[in-house]
This record gives sequence, C-alpha cells and structure tokens, in this order.
Amino acid sequence: MNKRETVKTGTMTAGGALLARLKAVGVDYIFANSGTDFPPIIEGLAEAEARGIPLPQALVMPHESAAMGMAHGYYLATGRPQAVMAHTNVGLANCAIGAINAATEHIPMLLFSGRTPTTEKGHLGSRTVPIGWGQEMRDQAALVREACKWDYELRFPEQVPEIVDRAYAIASSEPRGPVYVSLPREVLCETCPTEGLDKPATMAPARAGARPADIEAAAAILAAARHPVIFAQRGAGDDAGFEALSALAQEWAIPVCQYWAVQLAIPTDHPMTAGPDPKPLLEQADAILVIDALAPWSPDIHRPRDDCRIIHLGQDPLYSRFPVRSFRSDISLACDVSEGIQALRVAMEPLRAEAIAARRDLIAGANAHTRAAAIATAERGNGAPMSKDWVSLCLSRAIEGREATVLSELGCPMGPMTLKHRRAWYQEPHSGGLGWSFPAGLGMQLADRERLVIATMGDGSYIFSNPVACHQIAEALELPLLVIIVNNAEWGAVRQSVLGIYPDGHAARTNRMPLTGLSPIPDFTKVAAASRAWARTVTDGAVLEEALSDAIRHIETHRTLALLDVHVRP
Repeated sequence: MNKRETVKTGTMTAGGALLARLKAVGVDYIFANSGTDFPPIIEGLAEAEARGIPLPQALVMPHESAAMGMAHGYYLATGRPQAVMAHTNVGLANCAIGAINAATEHIPMLLFSGRTPTTEKGHLGSRTVPIGWGQEMRDQAALVREACKWDYELRFPEQVPEIVDRAYAIASSEPRGPVYVSLPREVLCETCPTEGLDKPATMAPARAGARPADIEAAAAILAAARHPVIFAQRGAGDDAGFEALSALAQEWAIPVCQYWAVQLAIPTDHPMTAGPDPKPLLEQADAILVIDALAPWSPDIHRPRDDCRIIHLGQDPLYSRFPVRSFRSDISLACDVSEGIQALRVAMEPLRAEAIAARRDLIAGANAHTRAAAIATAERGNGAPMSKDWVSLCLSRAIEGREATVLSELGCPMGPMTLKHRRAWYQEPHSGGLGWSFPAGLGMQLADRERLVIATMGDGSYIFSNPVACHQIAEALELPLLVIIVNNAEWGAVRQSVLGIYPDGHAARTNRMPLTGLSPIPDFTKVAAASRAWARTVTDGAVLEEALSDAIRHIETHRTLALLDVHVRP
C-alpha cells in the first residue's frame, strides 16, 4: 500500500483530521493562541506533516484579539473565511470583541476553542492540571453565542468532516458572519478516519436573492424621483458592484452619501459623491436607496420626508440581529450587495429620462464645492500640533497613484482623501470593539504582501490593539505594514459624544472632560522599536509629508513595519 492510499484509508488524531478538513473546504490560515487543550491539535499538525496531509498554515498569535483582527482583515482582502483557535473559556473570552465586530460587519470566520476536559480520569485527554477544573463552564459557548450565527460542541471524532462543512457553509451563507465550535480535549485525542478528508465540501453556502418584481418596483421609484439619494455604508460588495454603483449614480444623477462609511462604495472624487452630512439630502429627497447600512442616518437629528419612498438593499437589509432598528423600509431587497446593485442598474436602464442632465450638473457642482471646502479646511490644519484632516490630506498625497489600502480606526478621516478603488478604504466596525485596525491591517498584509497597507488609528485604539503582540506578529511574519497613530492624548470620540449631548454643559463651558485624558501618553515609538520596527514621532505638520515619504521608502526598501506617531490637536 503506497503512502497516498494509507492517508485515504487510515486513521489519525481527530485534532489533525479537523485541520485537514479545514484545508479541504478552503481555509488558508489558522490564527491560533494555544493552551493546555491543544496537545491533540499540535500532535495532529505534526502527524499530518509526517504523512504528507495538506493543512492550513497555523500561525502563532500572542493574543486572541490579534487573531480575530487578522482573520477579519484577511477576509476583507480575499473574500475567503479563515479559522481562529483559542484556549478554552479564557481564550474565547478574549475573542469575544472580535466576534462582535465580525458579526456587525457580516464577516464570516470559523471560531474554535478548546473545552476543558469533562473527565477527571480514565480517558486520553482527561484533566491533568488544576486549570482543568478552574476553566470549566456550564455554557462556554454563551461567551460568544449572541455574536455567532451558529454554535456546536464536537461530540464524536467521526463528526469532524460534517461539522467543519456545516460551520463553513453557515458562516459563508448570507447574511455572513462568525460561527463557533467548542472542542473537548478527549474527543480531539480520539482517532478519526482519514478517508474523504480531502474531498470537496458537502454543503454549499446559501445565497439570498431579491424577487425580480421587487427589483423592478425599486427601479421605478428611483427612476421617477426628482430628488433621489443613495446612502451607502458598507461598500458595494465587490469590484463589479463598485463599478455598477459609480455608473448608476452618474447615469441617473443620484448623490451618494457615505455616512460613517465602513467601506468605500464610490470614489471620493466621483461627481456624485456627496458630503458626509445627511441633513440637506434628506430634506429634499423623495426617494432613498439605502445600501447595506446599519444606521444610514441618525433618527434623532435627521428625518426623511413623509412622502419619501425608502428602499433598503443588503444581505440582511433590516439587520435582524439588532433588537432596535426602526428605519422605515418600503421595499426590502435581501440579496448579495453587488448583484442587487447590478440588477437595479439593468432594471432602471429602459426608464432613463432626458431631464437628468441638468440635475447632474447641479449636483456635481455642489459636491465639488463641498469637496474643495473639505480640502481647504485640511490645508489650514498644517501646524504644530496639526489637525487630523491635515494628516489625511498628506497621506492621500503620499499614496496617490498607488493601489494602497487605508484602514482608519478613529484615525485619518475620509473627507480630505482621494480614494478611487474599492479596496482603498476601511473604517472600524460600528460595534466599537477597539483595537481592530492594527491586526486587521496585518491580516490584509498577509493576504497581499506586496500591497501598501496603512493602518491608521487613534492613540487609544493603538493601546487597545495589544501593540506588543501585533508588533511581534509583524516581525515574525515579515509583514511590512505602515502604522500611523493619530495621537491626541485622549479618548477623542468620548469628548465629541459629550459635546454632542451637552453642547452647553459644564464640561463644554470649562473645556474639562473628565475620564477622557490619556496623559502622560507613552512614547509609542519605543514600543515599535522593541520589535525592531522603523519608528518616528512627528509633532509639526510641516514635516509630515517628508516623514510619510521616509516611512514608505523604508517599507519598499527593507520590507519591515514602519510606525509614525503623529501628534494632533485634541
């Protein structure tokens, strides 16, 4: 019997079989933070290597938040769900914020954690150290259940192929999202048949599709409107959707507002790209298309006209995961975002009217004025310290002409930037689980090592990212990320929230914001230098462009991480 036949007809540790099945369904990487529940996983890795069985590449993650962020970023870059493995309940608890972020943004991933052994003796894998008692929970999955589409505890080793297939299919089904499987050590220590582990997946993900009649009704509403508006928050799905939305907006002279955008849906310099304020658009809109937006505007301060017809389009257009979300929807189109946009464009084509040209010129002129004002404001922010907008404008100029990707977690604002392609921009999840940008950027860089990936973040977000862990990963995996800390030595988002609710309150009048300051701020360049990264502090806006050029040159020449700690105004 040859080696290949042995693999097909033999048995192996269930931990190894699980990994082999993940490879077969399309998982490239396992982002793992190991613990005492991992012996059968580690033995399975070694056994599979010895027997020539293909596995995903297992990467050591010094902290689970980095593992979740990298899986998130890798999916954004590739469209392929990845796996995260954590240590029992304590590791899973550290994964919870990443799971919440992934659920809010429809990011599929396969989340696994060990489960403390159930048995105290008598089985291979029974408890051997005190934490076997200390880590036991009655319902471990409850730590992430609300954020996951589906969860299960592996009961028998022969279940491995079908459970992996089901987990992958459910995670990839629309609306996409994370799933969770707990892995008892005794089960992983048992043997599992290897036959069929390399076969294609037995389940196809479910795809949503809007009814043609609903697409036609939505097309008729938009085509007949005198003042239609599009709100897009989570991009346009893919390259085809990005192009289709750009074309539809231009053909029909429909302004596109990217209010609190998480992904780019249309170029920032497109003639139909409106400013970020929904208010003037909502005041006159008689038809609105909402594309994949959790909160397209703020009901407390923005209100559509009573006679306005509103259409929501997305994987889950009503965002059913969230208990309270009461945006009116006259037509709800549950579909793949890109396919839905393309279908709308096709349905609207025969309905085109001649009067649109005048409207197009008027809207394009107003949008150009808004954009010019944003750039002018940014230019006035050059100083010591500088403004956030100035940092954005300088970064935009530094990457002009490159196929670069910018992530912003309370970092560089989109407004002054020129962003032309779908993968140009990603903002922090609306769930607010901080510490996302740095590891997500590492995941994107892992997916495309030659691409210039820039992770921008506030100083608080940098601290939340477990930066020592992220810098260790960047050095170990040779990921040449550009990190820009937009450092105002405070929780700036909290300050703005206070001013929004109490504009004339005591905190505003005295300019004292308790519980927001982060001074004395650490020297972040030394954190980066501890992992031998290139790092520089920038306090004067006049030298920022030169510093950005030096950082990018370092990345291109030395292929290691570069960090700029940029001090900005509060």
